[in-house]
Amino acid sequence: MTSSRPYLVRAIHEWILDNEMTPHLLVDIEGDGVEVPAQQGQNGKIVLNISPQAVEGLMLGNDAIGFRARFGGISTDVYVPVASVLAIYAKENGRGMVFSEEEDGPAPEDTDAKSGKRPALKIVK
Repeated sequence: MTSSRPYLVRAIHEWILDNEMTPHLLVDIEGDGVEVPAQQGQNGKIVLNISPQAVEGLMLGNDAIGFRARFGGISTDVYVPVASVLAIYAKENGRGMVFSEEEDGPAPEDTDAKSGKRPALKIVK
């Protein structure tokens, strides 16, 4: 099964813009294939403003996010593999989504199906 991360990034990006807020990405700059101005990051991470006013040519793909932005007045191409996106959130209120590193790993095995047991629900009061 494909990762849900790129779909969630696109949906939350749209939701943030629909609410007239500023979408930001938290990115692991030490991930494979990440092309960002590393001098702008701290502790191996960088926060990127991906609002329409801040970037040109934003592409939110299934494998990567790409755009052109200015850092210190210098126009820079940015490329972020989706697996390196740690969070997407609105700058104004912090609402959004944080992604776990395990999300893109293999799907957990269904132990009940292998053991022949039926799944059971438990009522919690």
